[in-house]
Amino acid sequence: MNVLVICNKFPYPPTDGGQIATFAMIRGMAEAGHSVTVAAINTQKHFYDVSKLPESVRSMADFRSVFINTDLTVSGTLSNFLFSRLPYTATRFISQDFSDLLRQVLHEKEFDIVQLEGLYLCSYIPLIHECSQAKIAYRAHNVEFEIWKRLANETKNIAKRLYLRNLAKRVERFEKSILNQYDCLIPITQRDGETYNRLGNVKPQFVAPTGIFVNDLPQKVAEKEKSVSLFHIGALDWTPNQQGLQWFLANCWQEIRRQNPEIQLFVAGRNAPQWFVEQIAVDGVVYVGEVPDAYEFMSQHSIMIVPLLAGGGMRIKILEGLSYGKVIVSTSIGAECISAENGKEICIADTSNEFVSAIQAIILQPETIDEISQNAQNFITRCFDNSLIIKNLIEFYQKN
Repeated sequence: MNVLVICNKFPYPPTDGGQIATFAMIRGMAEAGHSVTVAAINTQKHFYDVSKLPESVRSMADFRSVFINTDLTVSGTLSNFLFSRLPYTATRFISQDFSDLLRQVLHEKEFDIVQLEGLYLCSYIPLIHECSQAKIAYRAHNVEFEIWKRLANETKNIAKRLYLRNLAKRVERFEKSILNQYDCLIPITQRDGETYNRLGNVKPQFVAPTGIFVNDLPQKVAEKEKSVSLFHIGALDWTPNQQGLQWFLANCWQEIRRQNPEIQLFVAGRNAPQWFVEQIAVDGVVYVGEVPDAYEFMSQHSIMIVPLLAGGGMRIKILEGLSYGKVIVSTSIGAECISAENGKEICIADTSNEFVSAIQAIILQPETIDEISQNAQNFITRCFDNSLIIKNLIEFYQKN
């Protein structure tokens, strides 16, 4: 098949959840023998010089991109709030330069499938219909408005909460407006697919979760730590991650340290604002920042914490942690849609007492680390092998 993948950020290097999900799709399709073209918005935040792509990546697809500055600004936020009914999160990705790139690519090549990686690319559906006979697949990375609703509910600042509630309503209205403009829906989770159906989707859908290339994994995770330690890894400029860590440190960390005075929490992630780095600078917390190799970092520590109180879709870092055989303590929201079994492949904790108790139980029974580790890796192999997921997706496209 000839596939055009359209992205709202350049998919390489795959460092955040959206990039990982998109790059896995590109790689999987290429390895399965399909012809892939990529049209990407190259943003200030995720800018990558396409000329520097490694040959191993360049051979996967025909990569095209245009630079668009999508940075949030006070003036842009205010102007959007006063003069537009669209969410600012969507209007930032509407660009004449990117429209021109899409027209050029669609006139140069004939595609079987045009796959839109995320909600805010759906603004380009009319242009794609105008220029191509290809089927349009909307790959929904999240139900976006749910993220903003959850953030609003967890925000204490009244002015910010009111703004987030307004934004959530705008995103929900936009999300509903694009329903059924595509030819098929590719949600990343079963739950998201069911939500879209309740909102009004009637198009064929196939759930294609972001997975792991199982053949890339080491046969056995070699633990390097001499004592039990906690870690968190994820984008530190993402509000739900910031909010979750703030909650954990305020409500759980003091008691964990009281019971285990020597224990440390290592926090890794990219783009942490300085105010956040200063806020998490408490006893026992080690800020690591961006790490060059997530596996190397994970292999040095025992227990992964995911104290998410908001967010949507699927947490890629949890999948990576499971695939590396890490013991993970997560909220229900953090582990949403992954379907790992509590107490067998993952530990679920939704209150401060549950978080403290789960971590303490693991510390006191270190033999559970090996058991959960093996269960986690077996679970990923059964349910989240990227090669099989993409093979089944292509079969779905061919039938629909």
